[in-house]
Amino acid sequence: MWKCAKCGREFKAEGQHHFCSAPINTVDEYIAQFQDDKKAVLEKVRAVIHEVAPRATEKMAWRMPTFWQGENIVHFAAMKNHLGFYPGENGVEHFKDSLTEYRASKGAIQFPYTKPIPYDLIAEITKFRVAEVESRKTK
Repeated sequence: MWKCAKCGREFKAEGQHHFCSAPINTVDEYIAQFQDDKKAVLEKVRAVIHEVAPRATEKMAWRMPTFWQGENIVHFAAMKNHLGFYPGENGVEHFKDSLTEYRASKGAIQFPYTKPIPYDLIAEITKFRVAEVESRKTK
């Protein structure tokens, strides 16, 4: 057994790669770990999502801030060179024509910090996801 000197966890493989900082339990803790420029972006994204999804609650899922309303609506995360926004596959597909200048995959969008963050687009995608979730509840 190998024990990480930093976090104290034990592993079978010596030098095993792992995430060894203390777990982040709240969105506030998540945002607090970043420098001011990324903090400002994260706080603005959070506020935009709250504005268009007022009944959603915050939680941490997959180590990312997540908005939940009976199911995950959206996640977001600060990466080195971009803001990751995760509205799921339908959220990306529905807005694909608005995402041509960004990298997008099945359920993820990358908004580079070198361009203005499209907060209005984040709001529209989030509204779409809320409507999608609410429509499933009525069926």
